[in-house]
Amino acid sequence: MMNSVDIHPLIGYSIGDELLRSRRLMRHGPPPLRGAMRLFRRASGRRMRLRDPSVRVRENAAEELEERQSFWFHSKPAIILDLLWNLVFVIVGFTVLGLSVEEKPLVPMRIWVVGYILLCVVHVGCVVAEYRRRREAGWGSGGSESLMSGSNVGGYGGEHGLADDTSITKNLESANSMFSFIWWVIGFYWVLNGGQTLLSGSPRLYWLCVSFLVFDVAFIVVCVAASCLVGIAVCCFLPCIIAILYAVTDQDGATDEEIDRLPKFKFRRVGNSEKVNGEVQASEGFMTECDTNAPTDHPISQADAECCVCLSVYENGAELRQLPCQHHFHCTCIDKWLHINATCPMCKFNILKPRGRHEIGQV
Repeated sequence: MMNSVDIHPLIGYSIGDELLRSRRLMRHGPPPLRGAMRLFRRASGRRMRLRDPSVRVRENAAEELEERQSFWFHSKPAIILDLLWNLVFVIVGFTVLGLSVEEKPLVPMRIWVVGYILLCVVHVGCVVAEYRRRREAGWGSGGSESLMSGSNVGGYGGEHGLADDTSITKNLESANSMFSFIWWVIGFYWVLNGGQTLLSGSPRLYWLCVSFLVFDVAFIVVCVAASCLVGIAVCCFLPCIIAILYAVTDQDGATDEEIDRLPKFKFRRVGNSEKVNGEVQASEGFMTECDTNAPTDHPISQADAECCVCLSVYENGAELRQLPCQHHFHCTCIDKWLHINATCPMCKFNILKPRGRHEIGQV
């Protein structure tokens, strides 16, 4: 069965999520791309070149990218950077408060700055607690193994348990994010209400509050723009994304030996009504297995004579790789993917844990 209807609106995944999590260099993860991919599939219909299997491949690639981003955002270097980032806010806030003792603003800007600092401190506590929880659960330096074990349970990829776990820390961070947004709105209102009087009477507090507010907006814009660019790249330049992941990430999927054990084929394009073994075949071409003493031809229809990763039609002599789930792709496309994640990008079947033929047929 294909994906069920996504009940979550796209705004809840992107702009709304970033507004609630503004001013946080470290979040629970980037806004998911799968919702955008499902929306793109529903909006494209039959008018776009992307066929349904191709969109499904991009949904699974977006999921893989989200999972790796989640691990990167909770890695030790990112945690240290987040702590230092928030520490700068705290130090700057207290420094300006100390230098502006003589200032008497008409609106309670000191209360707003203190509240802003407290929200940063609460966020730091949540980040440290979440990092320790993930370390205890095995998501420390061995995060690559955790990614693989989480996505390959039972032969098929599934949701990572830690990604959706509910905990006191996550609930507290969600409440902190919600209150941060409300506090931002209050600060924005007070700055506008103070206006020129606040600027002339309390310049240090005024510019501190404006700096914090502007940074929040800039951070939201950068996050939303980055999410849009990644979504467009996954849709239109998936081979490039796979190549980048192949080059910069740990290759914790299948090994070269395991990939080489998968059958390899040569594609041969034929006419629409070419006779093969005395019978008229209505197909786009044939896959002929390589490195075998008794090669057999497997007909491919026109709808299937295309790599769902790079969206290119199979050319004469193209080398194809067929997975145990019977899905086939260009060797250059699928081999890099399998090095990263040992699952089929279309149905998420785990090539390292093959099931029975009747189970494969149900994909």
